[in-house]
Parts: sequence; C-alpha cells; structure tokens
Amino acid sequence: MTAAGAPSAGGDGPVRGPVRPSGLLDVLGVASVVLDAQGRVVLWSPQAEELFGYSAQEALGQYAARIMVHEEYLDLVVKLFADVLQTGQSWAGAFPIRCKDGSTRLVEFRNMRLLDDRGDVYALGLAADQSTVRRLEREVALSARIVSQSPIGLAVLDTRLRYVSVNPALERINGVPADEHVGRTIPEVLPQVDADALESAARRVLETGQPLVDVFAVGRTPADPDEDHAWTVSLYRLEDAAGTVLGVAVSIVDITEQYRAGIEAEAARRRLALIADASARIGTTLDLERTARELAEVAVPELADVAAVDLLEAVVAGRRSSLGPAEPAVIRALAVRAEHSADALEAADPPGQIATYGPDRLVTECVRTGRPVLVALVKDEDLARIARSPEAAVLLDRVGVHSYLAVPLIARGEVLGALDLKRTRNPQPFSEDDVLLARELAARAAVQIDNARWYQNARDTALTLQRSLLPRHPSVTGGLEVASRYQPAGATTEVGGDWFDVIPLEDDKTALVVGDVMGSGISAAATMGRLRTATKALASLDLDPARLLEHLDRITDGLDHSIATCLYAVHDPRTRQCRIANAGHLPPARIRVGRPPELLDLPTGVPLGVGGIPFSTTTFDLEPGDQLVLYTDGLVETRRHPLDERLQTLLTLLDDPARPLEELCDLLLRTLHQPDNHDDVALLVARAQSAR
Repeated sequence: MTAAGAPSAGGDGPVRGPVRPSGLLDVLGVASVVLDAQGRVVLWSPQAEELFGYSAQEALGQYAARIMVHEEYLDLVVKLFADVLQTGQSWAGAFPIRCKDGSTRLVEFRNMRLLDDRGDVYALGLAADQSTVRRLEREVALSARIVSQSPIGLAVLDTRLRYVSVNPALERINGVPADEHVGRTIPEVLPQVDADALESAARRVLETGQPLVDVFAVGRTPADPDEDHAWTVSLYRLEDAAGTVLGVAVSIVDITEQYRAGIEAEAARRRLALIADASARIGTTLDLERTARELAEVAVPELADVAAVDLLEAVVAGRRSSLGPAEPAVIRALAVRAEHSADALEAADPPGQIATYGPDRLVTECVRTGRPVLVALVKDEDLARIARSPEAAVLLDRVGVHSYLAVPLIARGEVLGALDLKRTRNPQPFSEDDVLLARELAARAAVQIDNARWYQNARDTALTLQRSLLPRHPSVTGGLEVASRYQPAGATTEVGGDWFDVIPLEDDKTALVVGDVMGSGISAAATMGRLRTATKALASLDLDPARLLEHLDRITDGLDHSIATCLYAVHDPRTRQCRIANAGHLPPARIRVGRPPELLDLPTGVPLGVGGIPFSTTTFDLEPGDQLVLYTDGLVETRRHPLDERLQTLLTLLDDPARPLEELCDLLLRTLHQPDNHDDVALLVARAQSAR
C-alpha cells in the first residue's frame, strides 16, 4: 500500500491480498453474457444488468434476442449468432439494443464460441456502451499522439521508480533509446545529472500524492556530454479510476537556451558592476603604485585568479617607448595580486622589480602590438612564453594556470604596459567576453595610471628642485648645535613650498629661518628658492629681524602675488639671547633645562606678500642647553584634530632636554606627521652651546 492508502499496481512480483479491479474496465462497464446453443441466457453479469436494464433473475433462461436485440435487427443477429456457433469465428460490431425501459442505445459487441469439457457449445458476448468506447478511444488516441509528438519529454515511472515508458522527445533529450530506459532508474540512465535529487523528489510525490512543478535541474546527458543543459521537471502521481497507484508521470522541458541567456545576462550584469566598481576604486590617489594595486585588486577574483600590472620602464621614466619585432621589453612590475596562491605570487615579478622579457614572450607581444594576447587553454609549451623564468614556469604549472590573457594599458595613444591575467581556480577559460571586459578595465585604468605617472614625474621634479634648494649645514655652527628634517607631502601636487635655513653670521651669530610658501608644485619650490636666496643676502647685512621681514615682504609682493609665512631668528652666543620676528607663522617652541617646554609668545604678524603692516622683533634668552624648535604647519595641522590639541602634543614630546637632536627630529616626524598629510614639513631644532 502507498502512503495514501491506495494499492500499488507496480512491482515485479504478485500482489498479496485482495486487489480492486482495474479502473479502465470499470469505466468501460463491459457486460458479459453467455448463451447456450439454443440462444438462452445462462450467464448474466452485473454490468449486463446495468447496460440492458434486466436483472439476472429476469434474463436467465430467456432467449437473448428477445430481450437484447431491437426488432429491426433481430433476423441479422440470429444469423450472426448461428454463424459464430457453427464456424467458431468471432464477430465484432455495433448495433442498437433494446433496453428494458424501451429505450435504444448503440452497443459495441464482441461475440465468440465457447466449448466446455463435455463438448457443449456456448456463445460469449461482451458488450459496452458505444459512446463510452468511442470516448475512451479518442482519449487514448489523443494521449498517444500528444505523447509521441510533444516537444516536452514525458516518462512514466512505476512504483519502484523504474522507467516504464518514455516518449521520443525524452529519447532526444537524454540521448538514450526508449528501450534502454525501460526497467532502469533515473541515476542508472543519467549519471551526470543530479539524479538522486530527482529520484528523491519522485519518491516524495509517489508517497504523498502532492505534485512537484517546475523543479530546476542542470547536468549533462549522453545527448550532449560536453555541455551543461538545464530543464524544468514536473512530477505527478498516477492513479487509476479506482485510486490504485500506478507510478509517477514525469514531464521535462528543456530550458537550456533560457538558462544560458540568464547566465549571459548575469555575466553582463557582473561585468557592468565590475566596470562601475573599477570606476570608483581605481585612481583614488595620484600615487602610481597604489593606482596599479587598485587595478589588480579589482581584477581579482572577479576576472582572474592572478593579476599583475606591468609598465614599460621607459614610460615610468617619462619617455615614449616603441618596440621593434626583435626587441625585448624592459618592464617594471607595479602590482601583483593572487587569490589563495603563494606560488603564483612567487612566480610573478615582485613590485618595483625591473625585468627584461624577450621578444618571444607574450607580454612583450602585447605591449609591442598594443593588442590583447589570449591563450584560452594553456599548454606546457605556453608556460615558457608566459613565465618570467623556467623556475617561474614550474610554479605556474604547479598552481594550475590553465588560461592566460594580457591586455595593453593604452592612454592618449601610448602603450604604457600591460594587465597580465591568469586563471587557476576558476575552471572556465578566458573568453572573448572576458577580453572585452579586460580591455575596458585596462582602458579606464590606463588613464588613471598615466595621470599618476605624470604627477609622479612632476612630484619627483619638484622634490628634486626642493631638495636642491634646501641647505646643507654643519651640525654645529656658531654657538648652536643644529639638526633638521624635510618631509615631502603625501600628495604629489603639494610638494615644494616649505624651507628652512641655517645662516652663519659675523661674531659667531647664527640666523635660523623656517618658511612656507603657499601653493604647491614646481612654482612654489621656485618661489621658495628665490625667497631663500633673498633671505641669505639680507641676513649678511646684519639687519634687525623685523627689518629683514619687511624687505622680504616687498620682494614677495613682486613674485606673482605669492604669499609665504616665515620665522626669522638670530642667535648671539655672547649675549645668550635670540632676536626673532614672525610673519604669520606658527610660534616656535623653547625647551629649557628644569622647566616645562613652552611656545614662545610672539606677535604673529601677517604673511609675506600681504604688505603695508610692520613687523616687530622679540628678544628672549637662550641659555646653554636650551633648545629652539622651529617647524612648518605640516608637522602639526590635521583635518581631524584642533590645532591647540596638536600643539600641546608637540610640547609633550619635548620633555627631555638631553635627548640627541637627531633623535628628537625623528621622534617628532614619526609621532606628529600623518602619512596621508597633504602638506610638506620643514623642521629645524637648535641647542645653545656653552661659550668657547
């Protein structure tokens, strides 16, 4: 019995216990009538009672022709009855019968002769209502035609979930002939499909009677063993009219085209998302190495398992590069990223390393031609053209590199380098769609890389100019021990404005200068150089600090409306004093033995270049062992903290007057200067010496 309580009609062995009759016979209502040789009724079935209207008591012993046959056909029927008895040949046909209530109905008859063990002759008549027979014939014909011609795969499983029948469409879908299905289970016929799940679903339908509609399945069949296909599978329990469970009907619709279209649509969505992500993530700064890392991080793992960003060394140096067919490529690795593979990282050129790739290498071909290079399925001989060395080829083989793609980085018509991509864990080879996506990523990133490259060159130029303009001073000058630092800004465009100077004067006096030209880049560095030169020239005149700043103010006003802050101090070891004037700069700090460090209380003044406002000079003591700390605002100013808080932090760090000046400079820069600070820093520390 099934879970629904209905007897099962399937199985290979006999069914034990009482079994209800077949539903089909019940629907037909086949009547059985047995006549003796004289035409009298000797057997009258219950179905005959229903068909003709006479009870068994009324029919038995009667001449059948009188109670069954319409008068119009009486002679014909008597003749046919005699022929069956005499010849033994069966007869089939349809003719009207007369029912007990006087009505007439068409009945299908099947007549045949019977012999008993004594040789007596009988006639067996089987009869069914013709309209019922015709209806069932039409339904069977329609079902057979639908099953045989339907594009939907159809199958019937018995109660043991073995194939009973399949239609031609399912033969084509599975790639297995119908007779090779019969008697076998789904896993036996389709081992490359998740057949266990389908069989489990069929068993659940068989037990509960609840249909399952549009169950999604993916796999491969003998019809197409190299490609995945997709289907929707619906399962229904089969029962006859009496409720006997016959098995499970299965309908299968091939939706591979829709499935692949969905995959392509999802891939297109992911590509668009990746491009949008790249637009947001690549080029967040003007740092060349960081921009390259951002490109590699976007490519992994969405597009590749291993990504490297390489630039031609000539391009990094600011020169145009074109390669001939026999020329090698000199490449600098900027970034590399690998997903879950230390060997892949080891096989790649470390960032910053310069390597020469021969003309036969694939990355050389890519940067020489400016076109993508695709090796969809990497073979052993391809690894030698991909890897930087034979040892690296062994590592790439070990990590399972099976597909390779290199696309050029092109900006403003110039090939800058290449984006080098490999797949190891992703089983799919690179496709033409991947080439288009990689080219789009490379095109977007190349512009950012080119911008970063030019800004890097501009920064290096400004930094070189800046460093060339900064002084080289002895550690001891006059009555002072001096240490200094210059820290360029974190951002490329903001190099160049800060300076310091140590100027020996007559009588062992020393001028200390710290300044900051507003603005950035080469222009600020050039202005700074002109102001430094002017300051040195004016300092040689032994001017009062306030008077010197007034002269610098007029000079600055003539330098294309430049503005600068400046702190100018003169130390005299004989008087143990400093005279100082301030042009809009942050106050210096003084460290004295036995006292807490302090910020000098000076008139701030206005920046150089504003004009029209006089400066003032302040004199303060600087005893042997005392220190003076001069700095630019890049050391203490941040966007996240109040300036007063940062100045207090500065004073906290000046807690040890005996600390070596070089160590103090390093401590201040390390603690106060933020790595992402968008301003450069000039720092000058001086300690008064004992008189000679």
